[in-house]
Amino acid sequence: MDVFDILDRLVTFPSVAGRPNGDIAGWIETYLAEHSMQVTLLPGPEGDRFNLFATIGPADVPGYILSGHMDVVPASEPQWSSNPFALRREGERLYGRGTTDMKGFLAATLAAVPMLAGQRLARPIHLAFSYDEEVGCRGVPHLIARLHELCAKPLGVIVGEPSGLRAVRGHKGKAAARVIISGRSGHSSRPDLGLNAIHAMAGALSAAVSEADRLMNGPFDPAFEPPYSSLQAGVVAGGHQVNIIPDTCTLDLEARAIPGIDPASLLAPVKARAEALVADGFRIEWTPMSAYPAMSLPPGAPLAGLLRELTGEVPLAAVSYGTEAGLYQAAGFDAIICGPGDIARAHKPDEYILTSELTACQRLVEALGAHCAA
Repeated sequence: MDVFDILDRLVTFPSVAGRPNGDIAGWIETYLAEHSMQVTLLPGPEGDRFNLFATIGPADVPGYILSGHMDVVPASEPQWSSNPFALRREGERLYGRGTTDMKGFLAATLAAVPMLAGQRLARPIHLAFSYDEEVGCRGVPHLIARLHELCAKPLGVIVGEPSGLRAVRGHKGKAAARVIISGRSGHSSRPDLGLNAIHAMAGALSAAVSEADRLMNGPFDPAFEPPYSSLQAGVVAGGHQVNIIPDTCTLDLEARAIPGIDPASLLAPVKARAEALVADGFRIEWTPMSAYPAMSLPPGAPLAGLLRELTGEVPLAAVSYGTEAGLYQAAGFDAIICGPGDIARAHKPDEYILTSELTACQRLVEALGAHCAA
C-alpha cells in the first residue's frame, strides 16, 4: 500500500474523539504486524479505547518516537462537499476529516514502515499513536506512563501535528473547565422566592472577562501570537423560558498559558468567584475538562538540531495551538512538533491535505530512518 491507499483507509474510520477506536487501532496493529514490527495495544481505562505503541529496531537502545493521534473532531457541518469519511481527490488535494489533523501524518509514517523495517537500525524508531487527543489529550498520559516498560528512554519525541513540515520548538499550555451554578426555580413574577442562576453566573463571567483583560498586560513571550496568556468564556447555557426563574446555568471556559505559567492557575479567580456564591444559597460544581502543559524546547537542543538537519530549515520558536508534546516534555522527554499540512485547514468542512505534503512527510520519516541506521 502506498501513502494514498493508507490515508484512504484511515479516513474511512469515523474515529471521532470520545468514542471507541478499536477498529482503527486494530487495523494499524495488523498493518504493522505484517511488517514484523513489535506492536502493543494499550487499552485505556475507558475499556473501549486504545493507544498503540510499536517499535522498529532495538527497543533497549535510546531512539526516537513518532507521535500522533488516531482520533478526529466531529464532521457534522453541513458545508461538507462530500462524505467526510470517504477520501476524495481533486488534483493535489485530498479531502476528508482528519486528512490534515492528523491522519496524514499517520499515513506518511505507516507508508515509510516497509523501508524502515528493511534497514538495520542502530537506534530504534517507535510509533506512539494515541486516542482522544481532540478532547483534551486524554489518552496519551496512559501511554506515557507505560513507556518505561516499552522502550529505553527516547532521545526525542516528534509530534506530527500539522506544521507545514517546519519543526516547532514551543506551544502554549491549556486548561479548560466547566462551572455549573444551581439555584432555585419559580415564577418570574416572584423573583424573591427563587435563586436566579443566570444572574449569579454573571459574577463568574465578569471575573473571566476581568482576568482576560488583565492577562493582556503580560507577562509576555514574543515567540507567540498573541504574546501573552489568554482566557475566554466559550459556552454559556441556562434557562428554559423567559417567565421561569432559571435554576441552572453552565459556563465553559479555557485558559492558554505561555511557558512558565500553569494554565489551571489562570482559572482560579473565576473558580473563587463562583464558589463564593455558596454563601448565597447556590450550589456550585466545578469540573476540569482538559489540561496540558506548555512546551518549550531550547534552540540548542540536539532534537532541534536533528530536525533542522532533516528538514533543511531552522525550527520555528513557537505556535499558539497546543499538542501532546507538552505532556511528553513534562514527563522528561525532549519533544518537538513537525508534521504535514496546515493547521488552518483543521476542524473545518472540506479539510484537505496535499499529495505533495504527504510524500514529503514520508521522505522525512525515511530520512530519520537513515539517520538511525548510520
